[in-house]
Amino acid sequence: MASDSNVAPVIIKRKKVINGGGHHGGAWKVAYADFVTAMMAFFLLMWLLNATTEKQRKGIADYFSPNIVINRVSGGGDGSFGGDSVFSENTLPRVGTGATSLNPTEQSAARGSFSDGPAESEGQTEQEDEVFEAVEALLMGRSGESMVADELLEHIVTRVTDEGLVVELFETAEAPLFDGAEPTNRLRELARLIVTASAVVTNPLAVEGHTASYPLVLRENPSWDLSGARADMFRRLLTETGMPEQRISRTTAHADREPARPNRMDFRNNRLEVVFLRDV
Repeated sequence: MASDSNVAPVIIKRKKVINGGGHHGGAWKVAYADFVTAMMAFFLLMWLLNATTEKQRKGIADYFSPNIVINRVSGGGDGSFGGDSVFSENTLPRVGTGATSLNPTEQSAARGSFSDGPAESEGQTEQEDEVFEAVEALLMGRSGESMVADELLEHIVTRVTDEGLVVELFETAEAPLFDGAEPTNRLRELARLIVTASAVVTNPLAVEGHTASYPLVLRENPSWDLSGARADMFRRLLTETGMPEQRISRTTAHADREPARPNRMDFRNNRLEVVFLRDV
């Protein structure tokens, strides 16, 4: 008995093992992905608000609105969001300023800042846009009974840019507008339509000629002379139809350097652009 009292007691510890105690599931990954997506959408929204004009923002809002019909009135064109692009500036290579303003100051030219003068004020821009919309409605037959025949409507596309209201007159394979540098009867009818619509406004006009590329490599590219001859021909056609000559601000030849379609030989690239210029 004495020897047994010197033996240390045996202590048995029982541990309860819980399998999977360190695994918390994958729900946090879904929540984190939602958070990252929301932040990306937020910063994209902030960028759009800072990089677009009021008219472009209205076009984007109309595109996502389920209650209205998508059209060119608010978007300003026939491309994505009803326009070419929210950050495209078609006037930059034409006026050579390197900025969004047609008359930038020396300090703001590189930044594309608008001047504070009355000609570039937001209120005047909105008024001009409303006037341009009235001209668009007249040309496209949106204001009551259409004054344009259906066969003429297929040749007209309008869009509003920083430079003004651009009216594209383009030919198709079935209905050409040009016989070399001479106008067809359909182009003469379009000229009468432009003169009638121009009576609504007093803005000066610019006429710009574009051609499709030639399929062969020639020693001398005739596109420059042809586009210039067509622009000058249409200027004379407008004045002969009743347009005051002093309203024509300029004629420009672009040859085949600004195609409307990726295929440079497409008939759609043979076109004239009549620009109702903004008052500056």
